[in-house]
This record gives sequence, structure tokens and C-alpha cells, in this order.
Amino acid sequence: MSILVRPDDLSSPQVQALVGEHLAGMHGNTPAGHVHALALDGLRAPGVSFWSAWLDGQLCGCGALKALGDGAGEIKSMRTRPPFLRRGVGQAVLDEIVRAARDSGYTRLYLETGTGAPFAAAHALYLRNDFAWCGPFGGYTATAFNVFMTKRLPARDNAG
Repeated sequence: MSILVRPDDLSSPQVQALVGEHLAGMHGNTPAGHVHALALDGLRAPGVSFWSAWLDGQLCGCGALKALGDGAGEIKSMRTRPPFLRRGVGQAVLDEIVRAARDSGYTRLYLETGTGAPFAAAHALYLRNDFAWCGPFGGYTATAFNVFMTKRLPARDNAG
């Protein structure tokens, strides 16, 4: 069965628990004061779109896209639940975020993520999908605990 990635309003206890799991993971792998993950209120803010991913009726992951203005967006809250690792969940969520960004006319995506072994799979996913290392963007500051990546999105094909 294929992974279903769908827009989500963050109202279900299951999805809320996954966001909590994501935040706990970020705090467990990053020093205090260096976590930039969004809690539920931040994910519900205007300009943020959120998706949940499902496999065989089970919640397996999530991701979000935050509008930055000037045709740019930031990928947020990418998470795959441990039982679903290495099954294509992250790729499916990323594909949906990139599709939605293109459909919204974005020309560039950015992301900020952690460093070290806990983040190696995420770095590999983004590099496989044509993201490149870059400097800080928005209000971020570079530290020993974070890295930044970006991807240019080609203009949409208006031919149909």
C-alpha cells in the first residue's frame, strides 16, 4: 500500500502526540536554546501548512511548510515515526511539500536542522533531493548545533 500524505488541521490526539514526539526528539538531540521546532500553536499559525502521512491506516509521519515571503518557504516539522523509518515516509512528505510549494508559486525552499548522527538521515534525504548547504536565513543564527539548506524551485510549467 502507498503512503498517503494529506493536509491536516492538527486536531486529532494522534497527530498532536506525533508533534509532541517530534519536539521531544529535537530537545533530546539539541542543547537547550537551540531548538527551532514549532509546537502546535506555531504549526497552526497563518502561513503554515501541515501534512500528516499514513500507511495502512497508521500515522507514520508529518511535515510542514512555512511561508517566508518573497516566493520562499521553509520546511518545518519533518518527522517519521520509528516503526516506519526507511520505508519512504520522509520522501513522500517532502514530495508533497515541494509540490505544494511549486503550486503556490514558491521559487525557493529553505530549512534549518540539527547536526550530528541523529540528523544524518535527514541531511541525506535533502541532499538526494537537490538541496544544497547554505548560510542562515530569516532570523536564524548559525551555531555548532544547526545547519541550513536551500533548494531552488523551477517555475511552474504553464503548458498544463
